[in-house]
Amino acid sequence: MLEKVFEPTLPKWSTVLGVAAVEQPIYAGSRRYRIEAGPVIDIRYYDIAFASVGEGLGVNLLRGETYRAGVAVGYDLGRRVQDDYSHLHGLGDIRPAPMIKLFGSWVLSKQFPMDLRADVREIVGRGAHEMLADVDAFMPLPGSSKTFVMFAGPSITFANGLYTQKTFGVSAAQSAASGYRTFDAHGGANAIGLGFSATRFITPHWLINSDLAVNRLLGGARDSPITQTQVANLFEITTSYRW
Repeated sequence: MLEKVFEPTLPKWSTVLGVAAVEQPIYAGSRRYRIEAGPVIDIRYYDIAFASVGEGLGVNLLRGETYRAGVAVGYDLGRRVQDDYSHLHGLGDIRPAPMIKLFGSWVLSKQFPMDLRADVREIVGRGAHEMLADVDAFMPLPGSSKTFVMFAGPSITFANGLYTQKTFGVSAAQSAASGYRTFDAHGGANAIGLGFSATRFITPHWLINSDLAVNRLLGGARDSPITQTQVANLFEITTSYRW
């Protein structure tokens, strides 16, 4: 959205391809971290349609100079017991599943370029209507330029009871198999966070980006016996080529 605000004439096609490495907890609430590598893919047709590793496959149904809203299809990776057997045994896998997302984004103004974003996601194919929602904001920081751009802002995540119970709850059967006490995880605010992003354009097309985020679990996610720590850090670095 900020690109559109400052450069309203978008190219017909915009493509970003690269590679990324990310360090993050092996599951929400875990003390253990792992590093994973993967592709960076972001392909856009004007401001109409997009295919992105981060945002999924979607279309902007409403479009304006300072706003957009639409629908996308993505994927929830779930959770595997084998990722941390000592803490997850007896809880069972949470299998991967597709999700449908409704989203919107609004930039306040060119003079005050804060981007406000919100989305609602429903995970389908796991037998329950698990839903999450995010609300976040970010804006450029002082010191940014055309070749070095910094952003920062807060976020909050909500989840319904079905998602929270699936991810952080412990049923009677799971309690007997794992040794954890039974726990009913209710829906509501699930996490708050603060993110920072910095991008350096080595050339007009080649860029290096780093992202850092800190999240704190709330409510049932925080109080679950599965949760080992309330605070999680994420660090990602990517190198990409844009044309």
